[in-house]
Amino acid sequence: MTATSLRTIIVDDEPLARRLLRAMLDEIPEIELVAECANGREAIHSTRELSPDLLILDIQMPGLTGFDVVKGLQA
Repeated sequence: MTATSLRTIIVDDEPLARRLLRAMLDEIPEIELVAECANGREAIHSTRELSPDLLILDIQMPGLTGFDVVKGLQA
């Protein structure tokens, strides 16, 4: 973790997509991955609990979509 790191959460219902994103983000020293979420409910919970600087959010997910997550966080 660097002094200017961006605390980041990845949200995607597909494990392969999360793994690919994690591998890409691991190459960026300014990114600190603080959580990975497999659905919208996990995303809302983790975001409220961890207060990340950056949320990488899949839009099309079963249950709560990415847009639903954004609405849920604004409430």
